[in-house]
Amino acid sequence: MRTGRGFEKDMTTKISKANWLLATVAILMAAPALAEDAPANTDAKPVINAPSIVVTAVTERKLTDRVLTSGTIQPVEEVYVQPLVEGLSIKTLKANVGDKVKAGDVLATLMDDTLILQKSQLEANRAKVIAAGAQAEAQRLSVKTNLDEANRQLDRGQALAKTGTIAASKLDQLQAAATSAAASLNSADQSIKANAADMKVIEAQIADIDLKLSRTEVKAPVDGVISARTAKVGAIASGAGQPLFTLIRDNALELKADLAEEDVLKVAKDQKVTISLAGSGTKIAGTVLKVDPTVNATTRLGSVEVKIDNPDAVRSGMYAQADIIVAERTAPSLPITAVTTNSEATTARMVKDEIVSIVQVETGIQDGQYIEIRKGLQPGDKVVAKAGAYVRDGDRVKPVDTLPSATN
Repeated sequence: MRTGRGFEKDMTTKISKANWLLATVAILMAAPALAEDAPANTDAKPVINAPSIVVTAVTERKLTDRVLTSGTIQPVEEVYVQPLVEGLSIKTLKANVGDKVKAGDVLATLMDDTLILQKSQLEANRAKVIAAGAQAEAQRLSVKTNLDEANRQLDRGQALAKTGTIAASKLDQLQAAATSAAASLNSADQSIKANAADMKVIEAQIADIDLKLSRTEVKAPVDGVISARTAKVGAIASGAGQPLFTLIRDNALELKADLAEEDVLKVAKDQKVTISLAGSGTKIAGTVLKVDPTVNATTRLGSVEVKIDNPDAVRSGMYAQADIIVAERTAPSLPITAVTTNSEATTARMVKDEIVSIVQVETGIQDGQYIEIRKGLQPGDKVVAKAGAYVRDGDRVKPVDTLPSATN
């Protein structure tokens, strides 16, 4: 049996445990009564947390429909300069590649010694023909005088024959003399005509030589820029060989490029073009000059020719890209990411009163990251910014107008 301080400590511990048990029993017994007294909350609804979705609004925007292509810069028209006189050697050259020339400018000269000699010979022949013509005229005058005298004698003899004072034989002689004189006059006339024909031949030959002499100056037929020269001093100029010079007419250059089959019908004459030279930031204005009416059956490509407004800024043979402006207008638009296109339809996910509804839209011009909305939506309508977002028709979302910043 324990006495003193130890006994008191044991008794205190036992009393504390008994009090704890009594309190626990009281709480358990009171729990049903508390549950019966608590009011039942039958109107409470479960809380739904809608996902946040980035949305964008349909806005009016200036859109440009364009066709992009590329090709090589080349002359609109090349003019070949050939010698107009055959067989003469080149005497001097007065133009080189890159020179700008006007129509009529002398590009080269040919040796004219042979032609000058031929002209001298022809002029000598002409002098002979002139002398022969003068002699023929004098001879004709003499023959004409003889004919006139023979005709007078014949007329007198015929008058005397009527009176019987002249013999018939004498009259026959007079008749023969008149006939012979007439034949001589006719021969003289033929000689004069032959001399005139010879003179015409000589004159034609001299004119031909003069023309050839004038053509020993090889002249530019049109205004332009010399793009090639094969002429060399001392070489024999021939029209059957390579051209002596090649000119770019009026220095007009164009960009010839291929068009995808679906773009051929979009591009038309006089549309504006921005040309970018390969390897540089230079941009040059241009205009569509011609669109080929056919598409290559093998490559399925068409062709377009773009006239360059400032040909001095480019060179023939350069490679360049063309941005052809097909149409420009201000229209409702959306980012391309907000539109879904498949084999059945083109759609967007409109968000109204936090509810998603899929609407069918009709699109038009695509300009960079934006696309025209022709039907289905109105300016101000909001849609899911990224069509790939996993939301369905009728889903409830929490729309967010802008993306959260990287620091949030």
